[in-house]
Amino acid sequence: MDGSLVSTQQSLQLPTSVGDINHDTVTSVSTQRVPDPATDSKPEESSSKPVLPTSEAVQSTADILQVLQKLQAQQSVTPPTPQSTSFTFTPKPEPLSTPVPPKEDPQPVATTIPEEPVSEWDTLRTSLRENPHDTEGWNKVVRLAEDSGDLERIKEAYESLLKMYPNTWSAQIAYLNHFLVPGRFKFAEDHLFTRFLRTSPAAELWKFYLTYIRRINVDPSTRDIVRKAYEFALNHVGQDKDSGEIWSDYIQFLRSGETNSTWEEQQKMDALRKVYHRAVQIPLENVETLWSELETFENNLNRITAKKFLTDLSPSYMQARTVLRQLQRHLGPLFPPPPPSSPSRPYLYLPTKPTFNAAERALVGAWKSYLRWEESNPLEIEEQDRNTFITRVQGVYRKAVIRMRFFGEIWYMAYVWTNSIGKTDEAINLLKAGIEANPMSFLLNFACAEALELQGNFEEVNKVFERFLEALRRDLDAHEARIAPSATSSTMSTGATEVPGSQGTEVILANASFTTQTDEKPLQSKELSEKRQEYGLAWTVYMRFARRAEGLKSARAVFAQARRDKWTPWEVYESAAIAEYHLTKDVRTPTRIFEKALETFSDEVDLVAHYLGFLLSINDENNARALFERVIGTFPSDRARPLWERWARHEYQYGDLAAAQKLEKRMAEAYPNDPPIKRFAQRHTYHSTDAIAARDLGVAIVRQSSGTTSSSSSSNSLGRTETQTSLLASGNTPQPTPTPTAPSTQHKRPPSPDHKRRDSDSHGPAQYKRARASSPPGRDRERWDGHGGGRKRYNSPTWDRERDRDVPPPRRAKDHEEEKVVSIPSVISWFIGTLPGPSAFDGPVFRTDDLMQVFRGAVIPSVTGRSRSPPPTPKAGKCYWLPSLYVDVGLIVCIV
Repeated sequence: MDGSLVSTQQSLQLPTSVGDINHDTVTSVSTQRVPDPATDSKPEESSSKPVLPTSEAVQSTADILQVLQKLQAQQSVTPPTPQSTSFTFTPKPEPLSTPVPPKEDPQPVATTIPEEPVSEWDTLRTSLRENPHDTEGWNKVVRLAEDSGDLERIKEAYESLLKMYPNTWSAQIAYLNHFLVPGRFKFAEDHLFTRFLRTSPAAELWKFYLTYIRRINVDPSTRDIVRKAYEFALNHVGQDKDSGEIWSDYIQFLRSGETNSTWEEQQKMDALRKVYHRAVQIPLENVETLWSELETFENNLNRITAKKFLTDLSPSYMQARTVLRQLQRHLGPLFPPPPPSSPSRPYLYLPTKPTFNAAERALVGAWKSYLRWEESNPLEIEEQDRNTFITRVQGVYRKAVIRMRFFGEIWYMAYVWTNSIGKTDEAINLLKAGIEANPMSFLLNFACAEALELQGNFEEVNKVFERFLEALRRDLDAHEARIAPSATSSTMSTGATEVPGSQGTEVILANASFTTQTDEKPLQSKELSEKRQEYGLAWTVYMRFARRAEGLKSARAVFAQARRDKWTPWEVYESAAIAEYHLTKDVRTPTRIFEKALETFSDEVDLVAHYLGFLLSINDENNARALFERVIGTFPSDRARPLWERWARHEYQYGDLAAAQKLEKRMAEAYPNDPPIKRFAQRHTYHSTDAIAARDLGVAIVRQSSGTTSSSSSSNSLGRTETQTSLLASGNTPQPTPTPTAPSTQHKRPPSPDHKRRDSDSHGPAQYKRARASSPPGRDRERWDGHGGGRKRYNSPTWDRERDRDVPPPRRAKDHEEEKVVSIPSVISWFIGTLPGPSAFDGPVFRTDDLMQVFRGAVIPSVTGRSRSPPPTPKAGKCYWLPSLYVDVGLIVCIV
């Protein structure tokens, strides 16, 4: 394989070497054209002329040098091609003694530049080196290798594929097919079967192996070898649903054995009974067929003992048959049928890189549901057969990590389960294999580092972090190279000074604020910022490990490495400074770290805000004030609002009144649209208690509103005031000032019922909502377990509940699905939009009780004209739903 790769590279380098020879070839051609045609017919004389030059030869040589100097001057402007060289040389025949026909010039050049077309094989191999996750490319490479018939090329194709996708049983079987011919059995047995079988969970590969074993062991004396091969296979994949054919073949193999005595016949029957009893307790595809065969087998031997054996086995068989149906429902979406392919060369299924779209999230959720189901022991295997249960679940996880190779979550589940049964080394090997498939997985690298740290293998942990950081660094460099053209064009278009070379581009990207994006590729700039922050997280976790394992000195050494990295974000500096303060109680070192970060990331508002908060937390008010005054003028007002708010909170709580009013005056100059009452209310607020907004501005009344016409009118009038809007929207993030509406449009309804605003404005239980039945308790709504829309589980973890304590509860996915179905015609939307608002009503207000009494006693005639009897009197203690014109809006009437 290496040799072919080297020859391929050499063939790819041929055009480069020919280009290097081009100039010399043209020179030699020109020197041969200078002498007279008569001398060309006499090679002896022409060969002796360089030794004894004549005046004519010297003159011609000077002419040649003159032509070459002109040619070199033209080459310095435009690099010549072979065609341009002949073109620039032939129009100048004046210095030559004899004109040269222009048609003869390209001939020597064409003979010295053989253009060898690059084969499709070489093109594909080069493409797969650049993009190794191209599944279609791998299938095409295998097809080309097999069509060529070259055994070495077939080896190269399959070995490269299996290095990228280990344990892909369809590729392994296709690879083995080329060596199961006489003369190649040794390579298949020593190099392929030995390597593939012990780690393969595929029943198909083990069937292929057993077919090979029976093929080479046809002598009756080798029956024991075949029997051991069957036992070996069933111990590995006997619990697989698709291994039913292996069990049937094994039974037929035992049944076909010849016996020479009654004792041997009894041994044969006992062996058959033992295999049958093992098989019918497993949810195999043919378990019902095996049970029918067992009944026939036992009844033929002894009906009395048959009844006993079958009665004892019947519960296990029924359990296996029930589990088989559940298993088929689980595996249906996990193993879709392969695409159509030719019978001679089946399609090789290869996992693709995840994009985390809806289909892939659903697939991951289905795999996780199936794996948890297998862990729950649905077969109810007893404790004494724990090894059988472990073998079964291990096989399931091996299949999962093959099919879902590039999903770190599946690898992590396999690691957690394997570690839970006490196989720590095997669990760590699973993590290492997962990292090999997903080198930039934060989940797997962090889990592997922690597992090795618990074992005390600190040297290996350092290697894990170094490889991980190197992979992230390569990804950042590649992303920077992709957005470099757009960044350069953006820099030139804004009139900035262009820094030549790649170093200047790196400096610009390293010191730029990643919150602003270029117009050409804003999404890529945002992605680069997120990747850089994630890169900083890896350094932070690395420093934590170094501090835990080897002390503060080692953590400082890691931080020193991070400082020399151009991709290190400011979060790493902050984490190092905070750790220094908590571990040493010294404020000088953290302050120096923050100052160093401020030199590098002077345009990061978040860094300044964290630095300011740190100084205030250690009660260093002088330095905090100096920092605020030093940086507040370097940011525009829209970005500097967090700094103003943070310093204002400190002044309001611990400063004097004159300083607070002076600060408010400066803030009024920076934010002229903010009403004065907003800053006054903020000065008299503590935590979340804002009595001015609640009592004096009516916010509490709005929250306690019952939804009547009068309260809705009051809410609308309050909501239109600029002061209350600013107060409700105030916070650490800047909010745009609402534009005052014209008087003629104040009482107009929105163009269509806005369900989302109606839900978010309600500060209590939605009284107009129809009661829905609770969700089934078995439904999996956990955010970390389900990938189908981000639904949460009601019994979420404590940290998750506390985090969302102050956040309004999100609407359920069922609500969103129902709202998606609703579609209001445009005519109705226009009509509703033209209706006046509730505040425009100035007529009489009806009492609800009297109105409901009228509805209860009303007699509505039927379509046929016959009068109906009055409706029954509503019973006390019940509620009735009265729908309204609006969608999903009505009135619930309860009879007391």
